[in-house]
Amino acid sequence: MIDPQHARLLIHRQCRLMSISRSAYYYQPAGETSLYLELMKLLDQQVLETPWYGSRQMARCLRRQGYTADRRRPGLHGR
Repeated sequence: MIDPQHARLLIHRQCRLMSISRSAYYYQPAGETSLYLELMKLLDQQVLETPWYGSRQMARCLRRQGYTADRRRPGLHGR
């Protein structure tokens, strides 16, 4: 809806009219890393094998496989 080539309205004015911040307009979402996608695949496989595991047990399972794991976001530091 925002036209960066508009002749009379600058981007910051268009953003204000649309009630969004300029940072939201310029934001480019970053994709997930290949390591994180690999860890998600490992977790998915583990959930199928042991659906009763909680977050602590899943983190322990990843640590046993050599990954740095946290209960909230696994594998931030790699292998």
